[in-house]
Parts: sequence; C-alpha cells; structure tokens
Amino acid sequence: MRTKLFQLFLTFFRIGLFTFGGGYAMIPLIQRETVERRKWISDDDILEVIAIAESTPGPIAINSATFIGYKVAGVWGAVCATLGTVLPSFIIILIISFFLRQFQDIKAVQYAFNGIRAGVLALVIKAWWTMAKKMPKNSIAYIIAIGAFLAAGILDIHVLLVIVCSGIIGLIASLINEGRTKK
Repeated sequence: MRTKLFQLFLTFFRIGLFTFGGGYAMIPLIQRETVERRKWISDDDILEVIAIAESTPGPIAINSATFIGYKVAGVWGAVCATLGTVLPSFIIILIISFFLRQFQDIKAVQYAFNGIRAGVLALVIKAWWTMAKKMPKNSIAYIIAIGAFLAAGILDIHVLLVIVCSGIIGLIASLINEGRTKK
C-alpha cells in the first residue's frame, strides 16, 4: 500500500511540476499517466472524473487528482495525489515570488511566457478533442455541446450553471428516449 501511495504522489507531483497553464492543461497528462501508462482507471472513468471534478468547487486538476487518488487507494490515496498536484506549484510560486520583480521587464522572459501560453492553449485543445471523440454521437449530445459552448464561452453564463443545465437536459433526453424505446 505504501508503494501505491508513493506512486500516486510521485505521478501527480510530476504532472504538477511539468504542467503550465492550470488544470485544463493537466487533463491530457493526467489521462495519459492514469489511464494509458499506469492503468489505474479506464477511459470511461477519466471522463466521469473530469465531469465530476469540473462540477465540484475547486480547481479541476486538484479535484481530478483527489478523485483518482481515492479510487486507487482510498482516503490516503486522495491525500497523496492531491499533495502531489499542489506541492510543485506552491514551491515554484514561492521561488518565483522572490525573483519575479527583478526579471518581469526582460523581453526574453515576456516572450517565454507568451510561448508557454500558446503551448497551454494547444494542451487545452487536445483535451477537448480527446473528450469530443468519446462523446456520444447523437444529435442531443451535439446540441448540448454547442449550447454549452455558446452559453459559457459567448454569453458568459457561469460554468456551474451550464454543467447543471447540460446534465438536466441529458437526463431528460435519456428518459424521453427510454420511454420511446419501451413503446
């Protein structure tokens, strides 16, 4: 059990250490490490974890780590995975805070951060693409996806409200479809 806890901590520490751009940028790395490499959870599990992590308060990467850690090794697994995710950022921010003022006006540093932002965008798009490929292929799913994008991205409706409404619409559509199937 200690080995599993250490593996959880180390895996999420590496993800936290080498990922810039926040939780959405971590999703492809979390998926690759926990599903493909370690086989702790399945592809279906990662979709559920991300959906739950997105709909609960807090950063998606930390919530995902907590849920995966719990699924793999219970409460202590959740603690180890969460600490592994948070600790690198905490250490890096602590170090950067001492030096940032001295370097923030240097053009090379500004260009580096612009490059990092572009890379993060690519990771977010990859996460979106991976999830889109696994999405049910029916008109209701497409309508929900487009509607959710428009609501959150263009109309600036709070993401939590969009997720709850999407879930309700999906549930209603499933119940209607199930009722048609029984007839």
